[in-house]
Amino acid sequence: MPDAVKCIVADDFWIYAGCDDGQVYDLGAKVPRVAYEIADDVDIYWLDIHDGVLGVSDRQGRVTVVDHEDEFQWSCPAIGDSAWMVRCSAEGVFHGHSRGVTHYTGRGHRAWHADTVGGVLFGWQERTEVFAGTSRGRIHRFAKSDGRATGEYRCDAPVFSCATSPDGEFVFAGDNQSSVYCFAADGTRLWKLATGCGSAFSMQYRDERLYLVTTDGSLACLDASPAAVRAAEQGQLPPRQDIKAGAIDRVEATAEVEVVSHVAPGEGVVVERVQEGGRVRVHVVSDGYDRTWGVQFPKNIRVPGARYLVSEVLTSAGGSFYRTRGEIKRLR
Repeated sequence: MPDAVKCIVADDFWIYAGCDDGQVYDLGAKVPRVAYEIADDVDIYWLDIHDGVLGVSDRQGRVTVVDHEDEFQWSCPAIGDSAWMVRCSAEGVFHGHSRGVTHYTGRGHRAWHADTVGGVLFGWQERTEVFAGTSRGRIHRFAKSDGRATGEYRCDAPVFSCATSPDGEFVFAGDNQSSVYCFAADGTRLWKLATGCGSAFSMQYRDERLYLVTTDGSLACLDASPAAVRAAEQGQLPPRQDIKAGAIDRVEATAEVEVVSHVAPGEGVVVERVQEGGRVRVHVVSDGYDRTWGVQFPKNIRVPGARYLVSEVLTSAGGSFYRTRGEIKRLR
C-alpha cells in the first residue's frame, strides 16, 4: 500500500484497507483500487463499513460517514480524542474515543453516550450489544438500544483489542503485556495466556478461531472453540506451530486498468461512467439491470464517457444500488 495500514475490514464479500494516505482501498481484486477518498490530512485510526456506507474515526476524535458513492453524509466533532473505535450497523454508528462510547443514528443524531473507565482503544459489536476495550484494563459491554451497561470484564493491563464469540458467549481480550484473556459472559475470567508473539494490536473472531495481529509483526490464530476454551481452563493447550511467510509477489495500488476491444458472450457486465447534475456516476448498460441505479465503482480509474467490463455486478444488501465484484477492464 502507498502508506501504513491500521485497519482492514470486511463488508460481506468486499474487503477494505484504511491507509495513512487518507484513502480507503478495495482489496477484492488482483490490484488494490481506491474506493473512498477521505482526506490527506485525516489520520484514519479505524474504519468500518455496512452495506457500502463507510464510517471513519480519526486521531482528533471525529467520526465521518460517507456513502457508497464516496459522497459526504455527515460528520460529528470530537467529544473526546483518539477515536480507535467505529462500528457501523443498521442501527447507525457506534463511536469509541477517549471519553467513552457514543451512538449516532444513521442520520448523524446522537442517540446516547456511555462513559468508560479509561479511553477506548478497540471496539467490537454483536447483534444487540457493543463492546469497548479501554486503557484502564476494562472491557465494557453496552446494549445497542439505549447504552445500558450489561457487563464488565477486568484485565490486568490496558486492553489493546477485544472480540467475542456469537452474541457474547465468550469475551476475548488482548492486553499490552502480550497476554490474551477469555471471559464467560457473566464476567468470570476463564483463562489468561501469553501469546508468545507480542501484544495483540487487533483481534478478530470467526468460525471458532481467534485471529491476532501483534506488535512483533505476527499474525496468530488461536482455537477458540468451546472445547478448546474448556481445555485451556484446565491448562491443556494444543501444540504451537510457527509458520514463516515465503516469497510473496508485490502488487501495488494503481489507477491503470487493462484495455480490451470486445466482450465475449457471458464474459461479464458492462458499466458506463456518466455525468449527472454535476456529479460523476456509473450505471450498468448490460441487459437485465436497472439502469437508474448507481454502481459503487473505484474512484481513481473513472474516465469521462468510458465503458468498463466488470466480472460481476451484485445488488447491495439494502437494494438501492449495485456493487462491482472481481476484475475491471476498460473497453476500447
